[in-house]
Amino acid sequence: MLTSVQKEILQTLINLYRNSNGKSIKGEEIAAIMNRNPGTIRNQMQSLRSLGLVKGVPGPRGGYKPTIKAYHQLNISSTGRETAVPIYRGGERIDDLSVAKIEFTSIPDPGECEAAIKLVGSIKKLDLGDRVRIGPTPVNKLIVDGVVVGRDDMDNIILLDTTAIRSIPKRTVEEVATHELVTLTPDISVKDAAVKLSSLGIEGAPIVEDDEVKGIVTLSDITASIAEGTENLPVSEIMSKNIITVKPETMISDAIEIMNKHNIGRLIVTDSEGKLAGIITRTDILDSIAGLD
Repeated sequence: MLTSVQKEILQTLINLYRNSNGKSIKGEEIAAIMNRNPGTIRNQMQSLRSLGLVKGVPGPRGGYKPTIKAYHQLNISSTGRETAVPIYRGGERIDDLSVAKIEFTSIPDPGECEAAIKLVGSIKKLDLGDRVRIGPTPVNKLIVDGVVVGRDDMDNIILLDTTAIRSIPKRTVEEVATHELVTLTPDISVKDAAVKLSSLGIEGAPIVEDDEVKGIVTLSDITASIAEGTENLPVSEIMSKNIITVKPETMISDAIEIMNKHNIGRLIVTDSEGKLAGIITRTDILDSIAGLD
């Protein structure tokens, strides 16, 4: 039975080793993270070595490495082939921190659902009260939103008071995208484009010429142009030319990641020949998740 200090040392060693590209970890590195005396770490390492949980590496570049038994002891996968499940705070992904296990502790109670999240990495990056998002997980594409209400540094577990639990459907962009598109020509004026988009109740449209997508314009672009008094310019002057496209067979979970990466709300769908085949928006995806389409 490991002591709390031994568990914390072992967890810290594994966290550091996962990001070291196979290099051994020095006791001083562990001591600095744990805010403990290096001598204490060395003494505890002797016990961990005798238990077969740690192996020492001699020499000037030496240090310590966790054994397979160490991963099993802490119930962590040791294959190195698992897909990293991300954790976000304030919309920003937390580097060097991923999810190893999600366990719902009170899901039968609809008014009070908590989740215990076992993490790989230093959970000291998280504080009580932080609003976080877990996922999506690789298979079921599960996403969990919640507030951190507990933190167990010894077992590397945080406790979430969940605010939302949802699973992204295993559907392709082609199944969700809009295929009957409204398009604009490059020479249409900003003013006329505003009238057209507003009358149809849509937020944006691709700019197409000779079956080729030249750009995309949104109501935000148009509003900014009108505010600057340039509503008589052709939309080609204000459109975004940095077009992000996806193929029809792209999974919507991947489409979400692309939108988040580029901070955009819509993607152009193109066929195998690069021609316009549709458009998918955040609203389309949300409706799919909610089962509204």
